[in-house]
Amino acid sequence: MSVPTAAILVIGDEILSGKTEDQNALLLISQLRELGVALRRIAVIPDDIDEVAAAVRDLSARFNHVFTSGGVGPTHDDVTIIGIARAFDKSIVRHPDLERRIISFFGEDADESRLRMADVPEGSELIDSPELRWPMLACKNVYILPGVPEHFRRKFMAIRERFRVAPFFARAIYTLEDEFDLAENLRTVADSHPQVAIGSYPSFSSKEYRVKLTLESKDADAIEAAVKELMAVLDREKFVRSE
Repeated sequence: MSVPTAAILVIGDEILSGKTEDQNALLLISQLRELGVALRRIAVIPDDIDEVAAAVRDLSARFNHVFTSGGVGPTHDDVTIIGIARAFDKSIVRHPDLERRIISFFGEDADESRLRMADVPEGSELIDSPELRWPMLACKNVYILPGVPEHFRRKFMAIRERFRVAPFFARAIYTLEDEFDLAENLRTVADSHPQVAIGSYPSFSSKEYRVKLTLESKDADAIEAAVKELMAVLDREKFVRSE
């Protein structure tokens, strides 16, 4: 079963310097999982045109969807649009529809700094939604989102359903067994069920359990078969609970 993949590209010196805490990748981690999309990469890079171009070119070729965060605006350090255009060897053009909307909204205040927000990589798509004042911009498989968390959330949530595919199924098992004692059995079950991702997470603070085992798959039958096999090899006296 083919699972669509995604990458997040966070752009901003302020993230790397610690001046601003990134919230946007955190939002997408949970949203993409809920939508059934497998997040495979999160990259954080500075406000540098060449860095943006290289990262976009690489991520776009390797993953189905790329979401950028930050670097979109009228100031000197907003380089995302230029970087994306360079990644795909595209020219920067002024989108007539965006230009018209900006003039209509700002009227006499529609100066060059505001009109610059209508400059996009050639061939970009505008994605409209009733929830948005301004449309989303996409270039090939790259979705260009702002860095301000409130705006980022609003824009992504307005288009999130276009990415929905078959969901992930997940189960969890809690045990008092030591992770070292579980290792060989986990390896055997994982080898028998390649469609199921099995994880092992020890806890050093919980009084209830020592290890949490997780099982995830797009195939509900496969995950139940893996759970059944795993339960058969666990120490029943040290089993805590499953969910």
